[in-house]
Formats: sequence, C-alpha cells, structure tokens
Amino acid sequence: MRYLVVGYGNLGAKRKQVLGERCAGTVDPCAAGADYASLGECPAERYDAAILAVPNPVKLELLGLLLDRGKHVLVEKPLVFPDDATADRLRRQAVSRGVIWYTSYNFRFEPHVVRLRQLVADGAVGPVYHARLFYGYGTAGSVAGTWRDDELGVLQDLGSHLIDLTGFVFGRFGAEFVVWARAAYELAGIDHCILATADRRIVIECSYLSWKNRWSIEVVGARGALRMDGLTKWGRSELVVQRRRLPSGAPDEQREVATMPDPTWSADLACFEEMAAAGRTSYDNDVWISRTIRRAAACTLR
Repeated sequence: MRYLVVGYGNLGAKRKQVLGERCAGTVDPCAAGADYASLGECPAERYDAAILAVPNPVKLELLGLLLDRGKHVLVEKPLVFPDDATADRLRRQAVSRGVIWYTSYNFRFEPHVVRLRQLVADGAVGPVYHARLFYGYGTAGSVAGTWRDDELGVLQDLGSHLIDLTGFVFGRFGAEFVVWARAAYELAGIDHCILATADRRIVIECSYLSWKNRWSIEVVGARGALRMDGLTKWGRSELVVQRRRLPSGAPDEQREVATMPDPTWSADLACFEEMAAAGRTSYDNDVWISRTIRRAAACTLR
C-alpha cells in the first residue's frame, strides 16, 4: 500500500520515517520539506491511502476530500465530530466509495498496555474494583496561543487517549462519564480535567499542568493490582504486577521494564491495513469519544 502523508510536522515526519519507501509523498502548505503544498497537487493515482496528520480545525474537511477520492485514511487522533450528523455523513461517503478511515490511538500498542490488558482479561487481579488512568504534559506554556488552545483543549488532546483505553483495556466501550473537575487555569481552553465512569469505578485525569510528562495506569482487583508508569517514547516503561496475600500482608511483586524504540507506530499502521482489508472503520469508537468529549466540555459543574 502506498501512502500520502498529509501534514508534515512532527507526526507527519515520524509517519514518513516508519513508511520508508511506501511513502509516495508529503503535503503541507507551510513545511519547506514537503513534496506538495496542497492535496490537489498530488495525482490521486500515486497513492492508495493517506495519513492525516494535520491540525484539528482542518481535519474533517480533508478527511472528506480523501474519502471522496476513494482513499483509505489513517487519522491521527483525535477525530472529534461536532455532531452525530457529521459522522453519519462521512460514514455514508466512505461506504459509497468502498474505503474506510481509522483514527489512530497508538497507545493501544504500548507493550505494557498490551500486557496490562491481557492480565485484566485473564483475571490475573480478579474482578476489577477500580482503576485510575493519568496522562499529563508540562506544556501549557507552549500550547498557549496555538490551534491546540481551543475550547476542548487537553480533553481532546490527551483525554481522548484515556477514553479510548477505557473501552479497549477494560471493555467499557460506550461508557457514560461524569465530570469531576474541569478547569482553564493557564489556557483559554481546558488545561486540566478529571472524568469518571458513571459507576465511579474508572477515573481518568488529563492535564497540561504536570510540569513533567507523566503517564500511569493503576488497577486494583480482588486478587491483586497492576501499575504501569511511563511510555516507551520517553525511554522507559514499567509494569508492576502485585499478587495479593491473604488474609493480609505485603503482596508478591513482579516488575517488568520496557526500554526500546517506540513500537506503537508500526503496530498501529499494521492495524490500519488490517481494518482496510476487512472494510472496517473506527466510526463507532470515534462517535463515542466525540460524544464524551462534547458532553464533558459542555456540562455545568456544581
């Protein structure tokens, strides 16, 4: 499959490197190293699929253009629809052209996310009592005044990953969330947010105010606990598996450390190609995440 990379910033450059010779070209009106300044300049016959790595404000328009060209599209997260009607229109467009789009949530392929998900599914910690997911950047200063500083802010940027994993890891796809906290301390848009599933068993927190990048997942169950810290893109990821001792006492612990080049991009690309071959889109997941983000941003806090 030959790819056109649309958007040649940091993510676009990373995607081009992973693609190697399969990259048929890059498109960006601002990046000096791009092959084309606009989508229309690249002949449609040169590529089979596109990777959309552009700012959120232009994402939906470009997705529609690529689907209309009959191209499969990998969309860098998030893909937030303003309403369900927009999602339905794009789905009909994709079906009519025999193509799919897939929104990339590459953290699904982090080694310790994969491992943690399997442990939960296998019942290694027993029935899950509660879990907490945190994703924080220390980047409020560099976000201020950019396209990222919009009304949805960190909720769509970092929070979308955590909402996705609520479904992917814990099987809570479609879960309703309530807002525990939402603030705009230093930005025009949301820079800190805490959500919980309606039953309060899974809590997710995202923030631009961590001052140091941080990632963690904590899971507590009847027979033990799991704790993941860090991502491979930052150099080190650790998973601690705790086996409960009954009736009480310090648990038995097993520590697993991953230090490797970030494997998520190539794994994510392989998943996209499998979905394209099967004719499956990420429509359902995108609609769920979009609804959750829109409701969280619009709700009135008490």
